[in-house]
Amino acid sequence: MKPGFIYIITNIYQTVVYTGVTSNLPQRIIEHKNKKNPKSFSARYDVNILVYYEQFQWIEDAITREKQIKAGSREAKNELIRSMNPNWKDLFEEIENIMIE
Repeated sequence: MKPGFIYIITNIYQTVVYTGVTSNLPQRIIEHKNKKNPKSFSARYDVNILVYYEQFQWIEDAITREKQIKAGSREAKNELIRSMNPNWKDLFEEIENIMIE
């Protein structure tokens, strides 16, 4: 089984948040930044600033956590982000060297 990550990204105005799950966080954030899927939600709303993430040993655990976060309110997501990243800075540099085999 693969490890997994959940992540939350936002736009420069912090008006939109997107929660996702992936087995390769750096690659996935690059895809968001490059608008790999131009018709996707993240591309349409220019959501590509990584503001929160969690790492899991198994992708299934990440999927379960993603569902919990998505079920919460926007304010709950904001609190989660502020708990790790009070200034909502882009965390991409922090994770870009995480290598997943």
